[in-house]
Amino acid sequence: MSHPQCGKWGYPGVTECPMSCSADCGIRSYTRKSRIVGGQNSDVGEWPWQVSLHVRGQGHICGASLVSESWLVSAAHCLHTASTYLGLTDQGDLSNANVQARKIKRIISHPYFNDYTYDYDIAVVELQTPATFSSFIQPICLPDATHSFPVGKDLWVTGWGATAEGGGSGVDALPYIGLTVCNQLLTDQLTPRMMCVGILTGGVDACQGDSGGPLVSVEPSSRMFLAGVVSWGDGCAQRNKPGVYSRLTSLRDWVQQQTGL
Repeated sequence: MSHPQCGKWGYPGVTECPMSCSADCGIRSYTRKSRIVGGQNSDVGEWPWQVSLHVRGQGHICGASLVSESWLVSAAHCLHTASTYLGLTDQGDLSNANVQARKIKRIISHPYFNDYTYDYDIAVVELQTPATFSSFIQPICLPDATHSFPVGKDLWVTGWGATAEGGGSGVDALPYIGLTVCNQLLTDQLTPRMMCVGILTGGVDACQGDSGGPLVSVEPSSRMFLAGVVSWGDGCAQRNKPGVYSRLTSLRDWVQQQTGL
């Protein structure tokens, strides 16, 4: 996953190319200074790699991340999907001209996924027809297995999960909590394939419906990397109950083996 020209991207301490050196990943056309429980609404084009997974007759059930024209990364427990929507912000606006609907060719879940502990909770999804990149649809960068996300760093979580208000997609920044501290809070339920993110006083968290969606790190280069996948939690936004995410760096080799990315 290394390339002699990757240095031109200027990632401090990062030598990998997420897809290829010509790939324009992790860049969004829309930014702002400034729903996740306790979070804030997101705008069109703000998180262009966010994908909505739908089941026929039920609508949205999980999120996913676009990582190339043909591949998504999601959670293994989000399996029963019939279609995907890219470039979507409002679940009530599926017919918007910026939205692309794609059928699924295949879903590959990690063979070691444990539906009791949620260890190895990751899956890759291949689209029947490649996505067309636009200002509203762009891939997120995949980190190398050696990429470091330091404890305390703010990471961004997005999705259409349950909120106190309902409505469209939401977003908020949450601090990365070390594995030792998180295992103390969640009674040793974490494995090396998991990472813990949240505000210990509660009030902000991923929730039902956010599963499979992206946990994003904004790097010094301003490019954005997929740090984790929304996996599980003990309730939503409770005090001393941070959310748990599948750790991309620990599962990166498997993703590469399945997708070639």
